[in-house]
Amino acid sequence: MMTFHRKRIEAFFKGDVEPVDQKKYLEDSSKPKCVRPLIEYQACVKRIEGDETKHCTGQYFDYWHCIDKAVAPKLFDKLK
Repeated sequence: MMTFHRKRIEAFFKGDVEPVDQKKYLEDSSKPKCVRPLIEYQACVKRIEGDETKHCTGQYFDYWHCIDKAVAPKLFDKLK
């Protein structure tokens, strides 16, 4: 009788485990594939340093587009 309740309690709390964000893990593993856009973004940041009128939004989005493109096919395989 005790094992029945214990199994029910374990099953109940097993559902409370916080899921791991697979996207963040896949993004980190995909960053080496997007070195060129990252270097371009970093060069832009360095070039405009101190000039409040300029920005590197385009290069920033190019970098994250590369990451998203590398992650997307893998991410949908991991979703439940």
